Amino acid sequence: MNAITALPLSSVTDEIGPRRPGTIYQNVDGRFEVLELVTDPDEAARLLHRASARWAVIVRDTLRPDGQPFVVGSVWTDSDYLVRPARTAYAAAA
Repeated sequence: MNAITALPLSSVTDEIGPRRPGTIYQNVDGRFEVLELVTDPDEAARLLHRASARWAVIVRDTLRPDGQPFVVGSVWTDSDYLVRPARTAYAAAA
């Protein structure tokens, strides 16, 4: 009998990927701007209407003129790609 080994769980950072507020990413479902990243498990579970969740992302589909914010909890995969990273610093106004 072969030993069954569990695959290591990916970290929350790996699951979220580069999605931070201000990031724009795209996949087959649309092009999304990240409005908020929720890392509080209780709040994420509440937003996703699940018994438990480790995180949630509030996004808006930028390809829809009437795109309203909504919550996603899907992990970052190879089918997602970064269009614009989040800004980490802002330049001073001239």
